[in-house]
Amino acid sequence: MSRIADSTRWHEGAERIDWARRFMPATAALTAGLTASGAARGIRIALSDVLEPKTAAVALSLAEAGAEVAVSCVGRDTDDAVAAALVHAGIPVYAFSRATDAEDRENVLALLGHRPEVIIDDGSYTIRLAHTARPDVLAGMAGATEQTTSGVRPLREMARQGALRIPVVAANDARTKSLFDNAHGTGQAVVFAVADLLGRPLAGAHVVVAGFGPVGSGIARHARALGARVTVSEVDPVAALQAVFAGHAVAKLSDAARTADILISATGIAGTVPSEVLALLPEDSAVAVGGGVDQEISLEDAVAGGGEWLTRGKVGVLRLPGGRRIRVLDDGHCINVSAAEGNPIEIMDLSFGVQLAAVDHLLTHRGALEIAVHELPRAADDRVAAHALVAFGGGLDTPSAAQRAFLASWRPRGERDADGDPE
Repeated sequence: MSRIADSTRWHEGAERIDWARRFMPATAALTAGLTASGAARGIRIALSDVLEPKTAAVALSLAEAGAEVAVSCVGRDTDDAVAAALVHAGIPVYAFSRATDAEDRENVLALLGHRPEVIIDDGSYTIRLAHTARPDVLAGMAGATEQTTSGVRPLREMARQGALRIPVVAANDARTKSLFDNAHGTGQAVVFAVADLLGRPLAGAHVVVAGFGPVGSGIARHARALGARVTVSEVDPVAALQAVFAGHAVAKLSDAARTADILISATGIAGTVPSEVLALLPEDSAVAVGGGVDQEISLEDAVAGGGEWLTRGKVGVLRLPGGRRIRVLDDGHCINVSAAEGNPIEIMDLSFGVQLAAVDHLLTHRGALEIAVHELPRAADDRVAAHALVAFGGGLDTPSAAQRAFLASWRPRGERDADGDPE
């Protein structure tokens, strides 16, 4: 029994899903592999991700490969027309755009009620809730796969503390995911969403980016490409130095905030922008979270300390205790998915291709993987990239015999092998 907002909107959602599938060659190729091998046939798969056309395309692809798929999503990241299209196609969905936090939790519990053998997650909330609220489902699972930095982090901590009870593939750490989705996809989507919501050019604006990991570096690069003056703040000296070498100014967040027109947090860590830093921002400056977590910008602390919401929504206004007003984009949620349509299709095709490769790996090695957070094998990662490369019209060389011989040798030049042949 699905829980969605409006089943009559299925046709609208179906058209957009069909359009997205035309630009997802890696997903199509990985689905074909799962179909041919029969690895997914009859497998119960729970997909918990941003519910928009690209995610729906993956759900349909898995169903076509023979899996029994069910889907959930938090309300703020749910496209009701897309949810209706999946239900019309026979896939149970537990997601509606106006869901409260409590209803979001109930929807995930309903998803877990399908007793999935594999969980495909974004943010690892479903994986973690299965451990705390439905541990009975874990024994029958092949494992799970997680596609975000902020989601992999707590899973590694669970493994360190001995709390993890299933093998998990860190899809986020695959090169085909982190080098493209985080830097190019999220970077572009965040900057464009900010510019669109503010209705202003970024040219000449002072944009402060908190964090220079794959996401932060992408945001900084795209902002500068649109003419912004970019300052990066970091806690990691190596990352800070990378920002310098990329041509950005680097400063403490408290110093950079004083002249910021726009401050974007990109760490995936709650409390990155504390209320003390918010108080330093100029009048009418804007803050946003890119690809992150709840309270990455400490808005609750600001209100508890005397701040007052004057308006809420996509461009809210928060009056700080000292009387200064700042604009908060989309209530501090993950702006590239909650206030836009997520990352570009061609980029997400890579991420979902990695997720499907991870599912294949979990099913192929079911029962043989230790309970830990695993990296996707390099060969599987390379296959996803190769499928996408073909779609982009690229060609790929293969190592020559001379190159292979060089890579296989360790002897100094001029020395001889055991058979007497010179190197």
